[in-house]
Amino acid sequence: MKIHIPHSAWLNSIDTFLQEFDPSKPDKLKITFNKKWMSIHPMVLSMIAAIGLKIDSSKIECEKLEATSKHYLERMKLFDFLGVDSGIKIKEHEAAGRFVPLTQIKDSKSLTKFITDVTPLLHLEPIHAEPIRYIMSELIRNVLEHSLSEHGAIVCAQYYEKSNTVRIGIADTGIGVWKSIRESHNPTNDLEAIRMALIPGLTGTTKRAGGTERNAGAGLFFIKSIASINRDFFVMYSGTAMYKLLKRGKKIKLHAEPFDDRHSKRNDLPKLDGTVVGIDLSLDTTQEFTLLLKLLNETLREAIKERKKARYRKPQFI
Repeated sequence: MKIHIPHSAWLNSIDTFLQEFDPSKPDKLKITFNKKWMSIHPMVLSMIAAIGLKIDSSKIECEKLEATSKHYLERMKLFDFLGVDSGIKIKEHEAAGRFVPLTQIKDSKSLTKFITDVTPLLHLEPIHAEPIRYIMSELIRNVLEHSLSEHGAIVCAQYYEKSNTVRIGIADTGIGVWKSIRESHNPTNDLEAIRMALIPGLTGTTKRAGGTERNAGAGLFFIKSIASINRDFFVMYSGTAMYKLLKRGKKIKLHAEPFDDRHSKRNDLPKLDGTVVGIDLSLDTTQEFTLLLKLLNETLREAIKERKKARYRKPQFI
């Protein structure tokens, strides 16, 4: 495999990065870098780290880093995941409230720790932060339950003060969305599978105490809705397909059907074994954002309440 990290790899221009991904020779990985500067979304870091975990470190080749931003890759723990000595020496500063470096999540304990670490990045009042915490937890839990990846989920996040935005990347190298969706539905290709995964309630129910038939499969829809309300980007890439939510105009309307949103889509990209999700979340508390978080919080409370009732409801025998 070959991966080139360009000058800029953000969600608005992620197509260029993905087009250059070469998945051939999956037992080897060569990574090259822009010579001068790299500005990279956490989605890209998570994807590279997840791929690297599947390959023996002796078969991973990293081009010598010359860009002035090379310290960022070291601080985000990319080379730790690749098992490669970057030769870069840095003094690590406190990450709390600024970023969460690449983290591997394989169980509930590591998931809880990540959600705890990412909360300060949200810079929101608890009543607004709670639904986002919950949605992120559900997204990652879905990876653990449905991707069948032996390496679990690879995640990282960063807060950007200037734009008051948190950017998040989640990746796995499991069976991919198409194979996962095919357990209950019949998508014709990778793009159709992604579409189904983004429709709330379509992909099935969850057995844990915060999920019911009412909000089953809604984690991706909720996080896409938050991005839509705030006119942010959201990207999902699996197999040969990618769905990208584009920034909206002034008119705001949420759609259960993802293809009704302003978006771009492709089904001709290099094949990725697994799934990658990239999220931009503007944290400016607009009226629409506050209202949506309030509604999500109410949905969360009702879901937990219903599930607890079901848990303690005893069967009646006649």
